[in-house]
Amino acid sequence: MDSKIFHKLSYGVYVIGAGKDGKFNGQIANTVFQISSDPAVVAISINKNNLTHQFIREGKAFSVSVLPKNVPLSFIGHFGFKSGREIDKYQSISYKAGVSGVPVLLENSLGYLEAEVINSVDVETHTVFFGRVIDAQVLNSDEEPLTYAYYHQMKKGTTPPAAPTYVEKEQTQNPKPEKEKTKYQCNICGYVYDPETGDPDSGIAPGTDFKDIPADWECPVCGANKENFVAL
Repeated sequence: MDSKIFHKLSYGVYVIGAGKDGKFNGQIANTVFQISSDPAVVAISINKNNLTHQFIREGKAFSVSVLPKNVPLSFIGHFGFKSGREIDKYQSISYKAGVSGVPVLLENSLGYLEAEVINSVDVETHTVFFGRVIDAQVLNSDEEPLTYAYYHQMKKGTTPPAAPTYVEKEQTQNPKPEKEKTKYQCNICGYVYDPETGDPDSGIAPGTDFKDIPADWECPVCGANKENFVAL
């Protein structure tokens, strides 16, 4: 089976929010789709190992915040590569509690919807939750939503291992000679630094070699330091 066919499917990029006993958690997801319009029902797919899964399962509600095309990679990394078991993801984020008590983003969001869980289906590693939409609001109608394709192709983003669309990459058996190793990969999240594109969001201009990046530079996705990068 050629798993590359899955890369041809279209997705958006969202933050799924959930709450339990006064605590909030959120995560990046790309499998969000509308099931019906009257009543409005949406479905999301969440990994069973994620804390968000537990919150949705017990809280019976979730939110979907739509990310804009210009969202910083660090914002995606905050919700996609850090664990809510270790940090409070909403501590430094602008948000509000929605009508169902789940968090909805007020920054880096084109808008949101809230849904009450009406059903769920077990799909081995993930659960598909079906939710009836109980509230929705557009916060910014001027910007374009971020697509999964744009996230990978233009922002050079990576896929968290817990994502439904994650496909484990094959290891390179014959690495290039040292002199050709111009790209560097974060061994924490998989982000690849490409000197041709640099990291403009962090002030690193296109054409900047990895060795010339300031020592205090961090991975724009997960925040790892330069020592966690290896040459490709």
